[in-house]
Amino acid sequence: MSAAEGWDGDPGAVGRVLVVTGAGSGIGRSVARAFLAAGWVVVLTGRRRGALLETAAGAPGARIVPVDVTDAQSVSAAFREIERLTGRIDVLFNNAGTFGPRGEVDGIELEAWQHTLQVNLTGTFLCAAEAFRIMKQQRPGGGRIINNGSISAHAPRPLSAAYTASKHAVTGLTRSLDLDGRPYGISCGQIDIGNAATELLAGLGTDRGALQADGTLRPEPSFPVEEVGRAVLLMAELPPSATVNSLVLTASGMPFGGRG
Repeated sequence: MSAAEGWDGDPGAVGRVLVVTGAGSGIGRSVARAFLAAGWVVVLTGRRRGALLETAAGAPGARIVPVDVTDAQSVSAAFREIERLTGRIDVLFNNAGTFGPRGEVDGIELEAWQHTLQVNLTGTFLCAAEAFRIMKQQRPGGGRIINNGSISAHAPRPLSAAYTASKHAVTGLTRSLDLDGRPYGISCGQIDIGNAATELLAGLGTDRGALQADGTLRPEPSFPVEEVGRAVLLMAELPPSATVNSLVLTASGMPFGGRG
């Protein structure tokens, strides 16, 4: 089956199409490579073409489409190109994101606040809307949208008001998309990840000592980012009759549940 012919719901079929935003590094790269290894056609999107090429690593199933998710015209043009290249979208993994400003709420600049919401929330909305449009019209119709939320969609880290607010909003968007997609066979779920070993996590310094709610610093465990790719692939390869609404994936022993 070619990409243009689409997916008949058989997890063993070939030609299924995944679109990944923020595919140039970290979680996006891990997810893209997991799907490529599983035989999917994977459209890698992001701002840096060079990084996207590194993710693709010459895989025959990879397609490169640069995009700025904060720019509505860029997103619209990118999805028109994706539709031209592949003929359909079976799964969109909305992953592009930024941690944004750190600090107490009265120290956050409005511009930094707005940029965080533009990337994490508006970017997710714009890409979901374009994928939704294609999934409604393609034959066979339907598809799956998976949003990358965060542990912060449940319990925030200190000094992360912009990021936390954006991820709580993504959860609301996920639930609304799942309801709106029902008449068209479009499902939407969310994966909330805690302490996958990425460049972003390294920048937070969790291995050396992360700020806890009680003001102390505590080293936190992490887990290989490749496990995220496996988890998202599991969500994506369910038959159309089943969906994962919410999946929380954390490092074992992470101070998230209970009292830390």
